[in-house]
Amino acid sequence: MNIQIFGRSKCFDTKKAERWFKERRIQFQSVDVKKYGMSLGELTSVKNAVGLENMVDPGHPDGVLLAYLADDRAKLEKLFEDPSLLRAPIVRNGKQATVGYCPQVWEGWT
Repeated sequence: MNIQIFGRSKCFDTKKAERWFKERRIQFQSVDVKKYGMSLGELTSVKNAVGLENMVDPGHPDGVLLAYLADDRAKLEKLFEDPSLLRAPIVRNGKQATVGYCPQVWEGWT
């Protein structure tokens, strides 16, 4: 397994996700999405796994504006430019991904 957790340092759900993997002694790579962002390839992989709408943080003030962009490609580029629009945590395991705290799904990965 190659687990990556993209989250924010002060996000409660990100800390819960990291704790979940630590308690099971599953190694993971933690990435501060606000500081380092995600590559377009990573964003596309997550979009294919969970859908673009699920990736957007509904509490972000600019989150509603994404609905007015022309197509999914433009929306994905906006998420790439402004990673603060992403919902956290995003947990990847190869081509599989989850958004938010989803221990039921992660249980199936182990």
